[in-house]
Amino acid sequence: MPPRAAPMTPQERHDQLVDVTLRLLREHGRAVTTKQIAEAAGIAEGTIFRVVASKDELVDAALARAFDHGAIFDRIAEIDPALDLRDRMVRLVSILQQRFRATFGLIRKVGMLGPPAHLRDSAEADAVRARLERVCVELVGADAEHLSVEPGEMVHRLRLLTFAGSHEQVADGRLLSPEEIVDTVLTGLLAPAARPTCADPVDPATTPARPARPVREEASC
Repeated sequence: MPPRAAPMTPQERHDQLVDVTLRLLREHGRAVTTKQIAEAAGIAEGTIFRVVASKDELVDAALARAFDHGAIFDRIAEIDPALDLRDRMVRLVSILQQRFRATFGLIRKVGMLGPPAHLRDSAEADAVRARLERVCVELVGADAEHLSVEPGEMVHRLRLLTFAGSHEQVADGRLLSPEEIVDTVLTGLLAPAARPTCADPVDPATTPARPARPVREEASC
């Protein structure tokens, strides 16, 4: 007879139940029952109520975990900075897209319009967004000198297109791949032969002026 597993600490049991509940929320939405949670966790249903006071408390904790950004920073940190810019951005968009799609699916399943207000509109949420922009800009690295915009602006457009291209309704069911998103931002949609070069004449009547950029020397043609 195999030895019995060591009993969990209260925190370990709580973490297990939150993980199980989050997985079941993605499948059943708020209709998930404590019986289903207990069965998936391999415990008696009554054990749940020795850890939390109610199913709602467990659901709230599961949703908070779903919107936590900790894992995404760890995954971005694993991207090899020695890769070329396009490959780094494709890996970044893959990470962002997986999170967006998982979040959209969860929000739809539980009948929410968006993340909980306290996770969206708070100083902590602002700090997380600022940190995410910072690590994405750092991933651009020295390749910033090859961009026609500041790296923060490129990252903003990349995230914006990733968000839209990962949402079933926004994208009319035609989701964009990470490669399509990155290539659209980095090289646009003009065929190579149709792209303007430094020798192309510029008609000031039809060409909008480029907004002024912070002081930084432009790459020469």
